[in-house]
Amino acid sequence: MAETITIDGPLTWREIAAVADGARLVLSDRTRQRIIDARRIVDALVERGIRGYGINTGVGALCDVVISRENQQALSRNIILSHACGVGEPLGRAEARAVMAAQIANFAHGCSGVRVETVEALLALLNADIVPLIPSRGSVGYLTHGAAIGLVLIGHGTAVRGAEKLSGREALARIGLEPLRFEAKEGLSLVNGTPCATGQAVLALSRAERLFRWADAAAAMTYENLGSQARAFAEGPLALRQSPGLQAVGKSLRDWLAESPMLAEMAGSRTQDPLSLRAVPQVHGAARDTFDHVGEIVDRELSSVTDNPAVSGSPEDPRVHSQAHAVGAALGLALDSLAVAAAEVAAISERRIDRLVNPLVSGLPAFLADDSGVASGFMIAQYTAAALVAENRRLAAPASLDGGITSALQEDILTHATPAAWKVLSILDNLEQVLAIELLSAAQAYDLQPKSRGRAPRTDALYGRIRGTISAYADDRPMNDDFARMRDLMEERDHEDTALKRL
Repeated sequence: MAETITIDGPLTWREIAAVADGARLVLSDRTRQRIIDARRIVDALVERGIRGYGINTGVGALCDVVISRENQQALSRNIILSHACGVGEPLGRAEARAVMAAQIANFAHGCSGVRVETVEALLALLNADIVPLIPSRGSVGYLTHGAAIGLVLIGHGTAVRGAEKLSGREALARIGLEPLRFEAKEGLSLVNGTPCATGQAVLALSRAERLFRWADAAAAMTYENLGSQARAFAEGPLALRQSPGLQAVGKSLRDWLAESPMLAEMAGSRTQDPLSLRAVPQVHGAARDTFDHVGEIVDRELSSVTDNPAVSGSPEDPRVHSQAHAVGAALGLALDSLAVAAAEVAAISERRIDRLVNPLVSGLPAFLADDSGVASGFMIAQYTAAALVAENRRLAAPASLDGGITSALQEDILTHATPAAWKVLSILDNLEQVLAIELLSAAQAYDLQPKSRGRAPRTDALYGRIRGTISAYADDRPMNDDFARMRDLMEERDHEDTALKRL
């Protein structure tokens, strides 16, 4: 049975990640009342004719155009239809669910003023695992992703449930609803704020956490194969450098390599190892420190109201606040830093792969091939890793500095948080590929070691798991199929580890 998460205060990024993975989301009675109270404030603003952006005015450069009361429903509907101009491949199921969950969490603060019926319709779609088809491109910060969700609520657009495609009207019928008629402000609130960037940032954090653990495992296997000096990871010397991430990676490596006969045999044979081996705690640890910082920023974002305008007060004293809380500068900067961190972890992994396949430094057969010359072994696998690392360098350029001017100079600075999130996810996809190549290269290197050299218990267990699924490579099949199987194995093992932790 799916886990249920109740919104009774700010959600954390881990809770949004759980919803993205299939958990149900519900409102507490207190949260439901906050949403109802905020709607009563919007109704009072409308009743009294108090000017509020997007409530009774146009949007963007049309913010000074006053909209009559009889046209305010049309304004909400038109905002959804006109802003639904995203392009490109749709977001995946997890990404779409994360965006919807972040959007609901934003409304739950009780400062947006959407009707509780609208929030409950979103929840019903989410809990039925019916997700709007959200084009991934075309957002400089927000707007288009939220509009794709809003389309389904008014019976337009497309939704998906598994492999089945549904029209917006069909999707609503599945949850027993007719298309909604948006009231004043609802159209703007649905496209506004940072939920699209926040939701995707949550997925980036979840995937980065998983891949950073795998990076330690891959590094340990390579380190052992190359007969490196284990004292570089000793707890005392590492403690001289102040970094929680460094200490965590050092402990991880010590656990992976504990009781390694191969390292014991090579102890004292070199003064120090190359940086791609010796500096794993420093590089992977810095990436983990960046991860922790980004997690704090995303949790802060989920604790914040990112709608514009926000409402406060009471129906007797309604207040509307035009500000810039929908601007995602903090997210953009944070995600740009996570992009660089993930790219760096991929870059050091590729350098380790090169050391494994390079006979000038590995002490192993050239390119890990049994019959080098006739067989190319892992020669071109390292090329693939190098290409992905180069692509990451291009993707790691900061999105938050892209700038741009929209809406006739009214929106004359753009911080591109949503594109920053997309870039991180793309880099993490490449990182996963590179780590899969390193893990397979390290397994192949173990196959070529003298039989007398034993592995550490943990690396031996992982090697056995890999070889239980993927046989040694002998130029007898396309290698990219092995990469795909390795990625599947990485995901399967993660699920098993999670289950074990819950016992």
